Amino acid sequence: MGLLEFNKLPINTLVGADWKTFKAITAGREIDAAYKGKYRLTKAVCRLLSPLAGLQNSRYEKLLANQPLEHDPVFILGHWRSGTTFVHNVFSCDKHFGYNTTYQTVFPHLMMWGQPFFKKNMSWLMPDKRPTDNMELAVDLPQEEEFALSNMMPYTYYNFWFLPKCQQEYADKYLLFDDITDAELKVFEEVFTKLIKISLWNTHGTQFLSKNPPHTGRVKELVKMFPNAKFIYLMRNPYTVFESTRSFFTNTIQPLKLQDISNEQLEENILSIYAKLYHKYESDKQFIPEGNLMEVKFEDFEADAMGMTENIYKSLSIPGFTEARADIEKYVGGKKGYKKNKYKYDDRTIRLVEENWGFALKQWDYNL
Repeated sequence: MGLLEFNKLPINTLVGADWKTFKAITAGREIDAAYKGKYRLTKAVCRLLSPLAGLQNSRYEKLLANQPLEHDPVFILGHWRSGTTFVHNVFSCDKHFGYNTTYQTVFPHLMMWGQPFFKKNMSWLMPDKRPTDNMELAVDLPQEEEFALSNMMPYTYYNFWFLPKCQQEYADKYLLFDDITDAELKVFEEVFTKLIKISLWNTHGTQFLSKNPPHTGRVKELVKMFPNAKFIYLMRNPYTVFESTRSFFTNTIQPLKLQDISNEQLEENILSIYAKLYHKYESDKQFIPEGNLMEVKFEDFEADAMGMTENIYKSLSIPGFTEARADIEKYVGGKKGYKKNKYKYDDRTIRLVEENWGFALKQWDYNL
């Protein structure tokens, strides 16, 4: 058990941003009165730590900047709460994969310098389980990279966790890349490539394994950056996804937000953005070369994780399954007693999903 409870954090994850990024994200944005203390403390810690980013930049330029990637990444896609975390954890048992760690999501500029000290303190303070689903939390566990990216540049969807009144704006610009400028896109490419190289260096991997729901809306750009990237797209029953996402977002946003947003508005945003993300993926998956995409129902993966994992490796021509089999079996076997949240769908939830996400129910053949 960490010293701090997740929903009572006195600062938010922007403490790990570089000063330029922090200023760009918060400039001109309204900070609600109830969170000005958290904002000021986060700002002070960020200002204190930000100069240390220069030490990492020097090491990065010397050791990694000019090193080519040995392999294009493997991307695990899907809307939030579609099972991406479990699949990510299964595949990360393969030691040839490298990934973004939980520590890296908060302190991406303190990876190549100072990591032992800051990681020890973060481990001491942070909770040991996610409050929304009891999944294990630890500094070295695999984590989605959008939080790290949000501390490295201002052009990410996860700015909405801090400034939820702007969620739809951030979705259109930085989740779907519809309104992003060429200059912003160039920064995204450079920063994401940097994150990948540091992640591989940190975890001693040779191929980056990404689990990042926002990438579901960026397929066209990712294929441009990494022409031979592999994609695993997860589908899950939309009734479950809606109920779980509403719970996850409502709880997770509490310690991060610097603005208030009503539960009703957050719910409206979830309904709207799911549809946008779904249609963007469906439109852009045509750009993925034949043989580089596998679409999987999470329920099928959960029922036979070993068999499905082997099939994905084979279908996408990913090397290393034989060598990783024992470690994957050990992880999957250890999760057999894990108790998932159980959801009951009231009439209103059923109506909202059917009215707003009926296209997914129909295409993927899901029902109650």
